[in-house]
Amino acid sequence: MLGPIFARELTTVPRRASHYGARAGVLALIAVLGATAWQATVGFDRDATLGESARFGLLLFQIVVFLELTLVIFFAALSAASSVSQEKDRRTFILLLITDMRDSEIVLGKLFGSLLPIAVLLTVTLPVLAMLLLLGGIDPTQVGQAAAVLFTTAFASGSLGGVVALWRERTFQALALSVLFLALYLSLAQAVPAVGLRLVGDGVPWDYVHACLDPFTAMRAVLDPSPDGDGGVAPAYGYALTMLGFCTLLNAFGTWKLRAWNPSGEPIMQREKVADPEADLTTEQLQDFRAKAHAAPGAVRTVWSNPIVWREIGTYAYGRRPLLVKFAYLVVLAFIVYSSVSLIYSPNGRPPFAAAYGLVPAMVLSMLLVAAQAVTSVTGERDGGTLDVLLVTDVSPQEFVFGKLLGVLYNTKEYLIPPLLLAVYFALEGLYTRTPANLGATDRLLANLGPLASVLVGMVVLFAFVMALGLHVSLRTINSRLAIVNTLGTVFFLSVGTLICIYLIVINGGSFANQWLSFIAFLVLGIGGLTWVLSGDRPSAALTLGSVLCPLAMFYCVTNVIIARPGTDESADPLVPFAALAVAFGFTIAAIMVPLLSEFDVALGRTTAAYEE
Repeated sequence: MLGPIFARELTTVPRRASHYGARAGVLALIAVLGATAWQATVGFDRDATLGESARFGLLLFQIVVFLELTLVIFFAALSAASSVSQEKDRRTFILLLITDMRDSEIVLGKLFGSLLPIAVLLTVTLPVLAMLLLLGGIDPTQVGQAAAVLFTTAFASGSLGGVVALWRERTFQALALSVLFLALYLSLAQAVPAVGLRLVGDGVPWDYVHACLDPFTAMRAVLDPSPDGDGGVAPAYGYALTMLGFCTLLNAFGTWKLRAWNPSGEPIMQREKVADPEADLTTEQLQDFRAKAHAAPGAVRTVWSNPIVWREIGTYAYGRRPLLVKFAYLVVLAFIVYSSVSLIYSPNGRPPFAAAYGLVPAMVLSMLLVAAQAVTSVTGERDGGTLDVLLVTDVSPQEFVFGKLLGVLYNTKEYLIPPLLLAVYFALEGLYTRTPANLGATDRLLANLGPLASVLVGMVVLFAFVMALGLHVSLRTINSRLAIVNTLGTVFFLSVGTLICIYLIVINGGSFANQWLSFIAFLVLGIGGLTWVLSGDRPSAALTLGSVLCPLAMFYCVTNVIIARPGTDESADPLVPFAALAVAFGFTIAAIMVPLLSEFDVALGRTTAAYEE
C-alpha cells in the first residue's frame, strides 16, 4: 500500500551499521537515566522500600517519556524534511514523478520511510517502560497512553516536515520552516486555554482541549491523571485522535498539491524554428547573433571579486521567497517575547531567572536556523553537482571559506540580531527593577554592563561556532542528509542536553555530589558524540581537545548562572563562566578554520599522500 519507496527503506534500514548503534545508544542512555533517578530517590548505600521503588519507577518513566517526546518532535520533522529535500537537491525527485507510482505512494512512502528509524527506536524503549510496571508507581494504561502520544507525535511532526519539504524548493527553507511551524504550533497550543476563556467562556473544558492539542500537556495528563477519571476519552487518546486527523489532512493536502508544487522553477523550452535564422546573415551579423543566442537572458550582472560571496548574497541561492522564513521567525519570536515579558510583569511575581524564559528559546531557535543555513550552503552545492566543479576552479580556499561564512552571516542577520537585542532589553529592564535602589545611575549601569557584555560575547561566540560547525561537517560528510542531522543534532544536544543535565541535578535538590557518576556518564556520551561529529574518520588532536572543552564549558557556564547558589534565586557573576565558554568554543572554531584555510585538501580528506608512501 505504501509503495516501493517504503519497501526499499524497510529492506535497507536494518542493514545499516548505524541501525544497531542507535538502538544500543538509546538503551545505554536509559540505563544512565535510571542510575540518575535511582540516586535521586534511593541511593546506592541501602536497600529500597516498596514506596521508594514505586517513586523511582514513576520518576524514571517521567524522565524517559518527556525526553523521548522532546527528541521525537524535533528529529521526526527534520528526518522527513531532509529526506524529501535531498531528493530535490539531487534532481532525483523529478524521476519519482515520472514513474508509474501513485502520488500517495510517493508522499506516504517518503514519510514512513524517513520515520522508520525513529519508530524502531521508540519500539525498543517500550519493553523498558513496561518493565517499570514491576516496580509500581505506574499503571499499564499509562504505558499505552504514553506510547500513543509518542507515536502520533512522531507521525504528526514528520507529516508537517514532509509537506513543507514538498512545498519548498530549497533544503534550508524546508528545514527552517519545519522548525518554525513546530514552534509556532506549540506556542498557539499553549495559548488556547487563555484565548478560549476570554472569547467563549468557561462552558468548554479548555484544559481537555489543551491536552488534545499540546503534546507536553497530553503527556502530563498521562503522568498525573485526574482522580475523578476522564469521564470519556482519556486526554492522551483524544490527543492521538487529533494528531491522526491532523496527519490525514496534511498528507491528503500534500498528495493533492504534489504535482502542482513539483517540479518548481523548471524553464519552458521553446520549440525550434523550422527556418534557419543564420542563412542570410553576414559574418559580423552572424557573430553578433550567436553571441546573443548564447547569452543569459536579462540584464548583465557584474560578478564581485569574490564570486562565492556574490552568489550567496546577490542571487537566489536559497530560494525565491526567503522573506517567508523570516516572517515566520518573527512571528514565533513575538510569541516568545510576549510570554517572557508577561512573566516578568506578572501580578503574581516574577519567577526565578525570568529572562531565561525568553532568551534561551530565542537563542536555541536562532542557532538552529543559523546552523541549517550554514550546512545547506554546502550540501546544496554537493547535491546539485556543483561543489566538485567549484573546488577545481581558481577560487582560493580563503575565498571559498570566508565567502560561505559571509553569505551565511548576511542571510541570517535577521536571526542573529533579535536575541542580542533581547539580551540588551533584559539588561535594561534589570537596571531599573533589580539593582539596589540606593545605587546611583552610574553604579546601576556598571552593575549590569559587565554581565551584559559577558552574555553578548558568549552569544556571538556560539553563533560563530554553529556557522563554522555547519561548514566543517558539510564539507567532510559526503552524505548530505547525515551532515544535516549531525549539525542540527549537535546544536540541539549542546543546548537542550545541557538543560536536561541541569534538570537531573535540580531534582535531587541541587546536590552535584550525589549525581557525579551520572554526570560523568552524560559527559562521556556528549564528548564522544561531539568527537565523532567533528573528527569522524579523520581525527585531529585539536578537534578532539575542542570536543572535550565545549561540553565542559557549556555545562560549567549554565550551572554557574542557574544553580550557582542553590536554594536562592540569585546567580553567579557571568564573567568567568562566559569567558570559559568563549575560550572553549573559540579554540574549537580555530581548530576548524585553520586546516580549512591552510590545508584545504587535507582537511577535506581529498589528498592521496598517505597512500603514496
